[in-house]
Amino acid sequence: MIEKIKEALSNVIEPDLKKDLIALDLVSDIKADNNEISFTVRINNPALHSRKRMEEACRFAIERFLGNTYKVSVNVVALGADRSPDQRSILPGVKNIVAIASGKGGVGKSTITANLAAGLAKKGYKVGLIDADIYGPSMPIMFDVQHEKPVALEIDGRSMIKPVESYGVKLLSIGFFAELDQAIVWRGAMASKALTQMFRDTHWGELDYMLIDLPPGTGDIHLSLVQLVPLTGAVVVSTPQQIALADAKKGVSMFQLDSIKVPVLGMIENMAYFTPAELPENKYYIFGQGGARQLAEQIDVPFLGEVPLVQSIRESGDAGRPAVLQEGTPTAIAFDLIVANFVERVNWRNTHMAPTKPVEMQG
Repeated sequence: MIEKIKEALSNVIEPDLKKDLIALDLVSDIKADNNEISFTVRINNPALHSRKRMEEACRFAIERFLGNTYKVSVNVVALGADRSPDQRSILPGVKNIVAIASGKGGVGKSTITANLAAGLAKKGYKVGLIDADIYGPSMPIMFDVQHEKPVALEIDGRSMIKPVESYGVKLLSIGFFAELDQAIVWRGAMASKALTQMFRDTHWGELDYMLIDLPPGTGDIHLSLVQLVPLTGAVVVSTPQQIALADAKKGVSMFQLDSIKVPVLGMIENMAYFTPAELPENKYYIFGQGGARQLAEQIDVPFLGEVPLVQSIRESGDAGRPAVLQEGTPTAIAFDLIVANFVERVNWRNTHMAPTKPVEMQG
């Protein structure tokens, strides 16, 4: 009977991953007693309407292939929700912690992070974002909250920071604690301590994704991060030119070190090409063509997508409204594809790889 149930459910497609539930191994706890059938289905999008549609699709498949004499109970949960909860003391309610890194500065890493966070929130996920670029915090401007100040909350008798929220994303940045034109001149130990406080002393609550916007390169902040929390994975951002790719490769290599071993979820190519408004069909590859895609193939890392060099992206960042929110525009479509690829890759990693642990390092 269970095999017949699986056969019926193999005709139900997971809408984000574009494959059937059985092929993706998203059905579990199948029970068939007398005229009662029950099972659990995991899906990408945790929004209520998505869960309802999946429940209806599963009921229809069972009725179509097995008849309408069965009482069908479908438990639909977000992918990852049925995994054993991580009993960590830091960010205990966060399902996925992902670092966004770049080998060098100026490649648009923060712009990519902001749009990835806003794009995930747009799809119904609960999202947090830590601006760990201690010396050049930009998230307050990109989310139009540069004049906001986090407030204190008392949680179980302990004073904690309440993140600032914008476009459905919970944010925390060192930029909230400094004046807009104030330079942050700290030694590495001070920067690492500030990062730790943004994790330990902040009430983040339940989140599907926590994104961490890292400083360029590899340094104290990166090492502090992998020691502090178990990263689900990392995403590396690069532009197509060779000098950027050389540094991006170093960034990937850092996460793949035997002493760190953080899964690299993929690479994103920013400023992939330029299309002038008056010639929308033309693409000018100012920095070279397909460099990050080719590098991803060479080092066997997934390629999550490319973002064009478009004036509206810069304008959106300056105006504090991520470009991914401008529905129907070419840039929003590009970011939506990256968001979908990112979610698919995180889910693949969670299904096929063991949970990570904080890195234990000496010195």
